[in-house]
Amino acid sequence: MKNVVLVFPGQGSQSIGMGKDLYDKFSYVKGLFDKASSVIDVDMAKMIFEGTEDELRDTYNAQPSIFLISASMLEIIRREGKDINILAVAGHSLGEYSALYSAGVFSFEDGLRIVRKRGELMSKADPEGKGGMAAVIGLDPDKIKEVCDNLTKEGFYVEPVNYNSLDQTVISGYKESISKAVELLKSAGAKRVVELSVSGAFHSKLMEQPAKEFRKFLETFNISSPSIPVIANYNAEPYPSDKAKIIDIMEKQMYSPVLWTSITQKIKSLNPDAIIEVGPGQVLKGLIKKTLPEVDILSFSVELL
Repeated sequence: MKNVVLVFPGQGSQSIGMGKDLYDKFSYVKGLFDKASSVIDVDMAKMIFEGTEDELRDTYNAQPSIFLISASMLEIIRREGKDINILAVAGHSLGEYSALYSAGVFSFEDGLRIVRKRGELMSKADPEGKGGMAAVIGLDPDKIKEVCDNLTKEGFYVEPVNYNSLDQTVISGYKESISKAVELLKSAGAKRVVELSVSGAFHSKLMEQPAKEFRKFLETFNISSPSIPVIANYNAEPYPSDKAKIIDIMEKQMYSPVLWTSITQKIKSLNPDAIIEVGPGQVLKGLIKKTLPEVDILSFSVELL
């Protein structure tokens, strides 16, 4: 039996046509699509397979779509992967909700409702489009934090929010502050700074207010203790078993940094035979490979099972 850790990608991994081969091959995947369409009242197959990139990129649509694809791949692993033992799971940003679902914290239907609401609140958080994000390549994370802290002291607002790998950190805040930070970070030695095509300053303090509303929404659901360890973005530690504490971390995740490099080290300590990325794209495979070059990291495929 192969001992594995499953990792689930977040927003930005979506693409038109994702999962079509699985939809065509497995009737139970088509069943998940039909169930999802019924739950959120959108023809998911039509949107994901025939829609536009702009429509799918919208946070409101991207979050349930990526959750659905990850859940479909997870279902295939459960049904076809006879020799797989899951040691733990983790997800990057939105992907944490796929990880929580995989551990039985909430049902598939409730997971869809939760990520749909999360996407709605995040897209409404910045109606004037003042917030943004940028990926900083090739600069020490401590130096990036120092630059952002100094700018914040001067009245700007920008902070590091996704510690993706040792050479990639994402910053978030007001667009004008990010533009100022880009200049300073390049002067400090960053190889590249790429402004991201997102609709807000995600994982920053600007998400605190929608996070409070999100918490109230979460409290209406049946939340169960994780059946396997779920390593949290917020503190790189396994989620607790208590419902109130689980919701507390889910709320904080919306406005706190994603500690992905720390999560990667936590995964390493479990000594898995392999890490499998369960979702569209290969973003996490690339990030983890930079931090753990010696670990076997695989993208999901039916042939693996």
